[in-house]
Amino acid sequence: MIATMKDIAQSLGVSVVTVSKVLRNHSDISAATRKRVLQRIKELNYHPNPAARALVTGRTNLIGLVVPDLLHPFFAKVAKAISARLRSQEYSLIIASSEDDPHLEKREIEQILARRVDALIVASTQPNGENVSRIEQSQVPYVLLDRKMPGFSASSVGNDDVMAGSLATGHLVEVGCKTIAYLGGSAVSTAVDRQAGYLATLAKHGLSLPSQYVVAHESTDDSGEASGYKGMKHLLSLHPMPDGVFCYNDTIAMGAMRAIFDAGLRIPQDVAIVGCGNFDYDDLLRIPLTSIDQDSEGLGLNAAKLAIGLTKRKPNAPQRNMLMPVKLVVRASTKRGGPA
Repeated sequence: MIATMKDIAQSLGVSVVTVSKVLRNHSDISAATRKRVLQRIKELNYHPNPAARALVTGRTNLIGLVVPDLLHPFFAKVAKAISARLRSQEYSLIIASSEDDPHLEKREIEQILARRVDALIVASTQPNGENVSRIEQSQVPYVLLDRKMPGFSASSVGNDDVMAGSLATGHLVEVGCKTIAYLGGSAVSTAVDRQAGYLATLAKHGLSLPSQYVVAHESTDDSGEASGYKGMKHLLSLHPMPDGVFCYNDTIAMGAMRAIFDAGLRIPQDVAIVGCGNFDYDDLLRIPLTSIDQDSEGLGLNAAKLAIGLTKRKPNAPQRNMLMPVKLVVRASTKRGGPA
């Protein structure tokens, strides 16, 4: 049988209110009574009923997370950091993957909202914000993760993606690349901003390329490697062929590298490659991958902090927006010995 507060109270000859106050660490309970109650709680292996507690407090200590893909190393690492931070603050995390599908994302958001979460963290796969509007209508506080959503005044945490595009492209220029392509993503803000940084840096260095040197794909998380392979094959058919490529993320970069090898070309001598994400396995690839580090653990930690903060703030408190810095990690995929 599962022990209840009533069982504890009856066995000690105290009231249920007294047991409740001990559980809530209320100050008007004597040290002796508190010790007796806590000892009996331990003996009976009592655990508070979350649903009952939520009815009393109006809070569930649950926070939801919706991401495009949990197999993607970036989101997996972010989710791990979020979970660790929430656990340390006695919150539990409900995780859902939208599989890069706006319709599935809408369903997952509705399912999580039905669990009466205290806050929601979402990396939306939908650029127009329809699913975020659903969260606002529920009046559940939320944090936008990784991706911005124009028109919504919400707390957010993400990277300086324009800087990511600029660092990657500038590095390719520095190692002597003259024809630099971009293997991009869908219309989400991260892909748009990284492309903006890429284009601005090309212009800064007086480089101009036709539009076919920019390749975008609808899905770049769960099917990134296939997208990168297909996109790179297109780029290799162009004249002149690119001698440098900035990839939206590291999975796209892996697909691009495979296409380059299959074409009998060399990395970085024929084509230098820069990814984004700095995944743990980048050092272990056949040619270790130069990449932009996004501090995925820091993103997760700060997303969790923002979400916890939202559960404790007044409704009209100002939103907080955090932009995490990025840095270039240079490896063999771009080490060409400097400008030609």
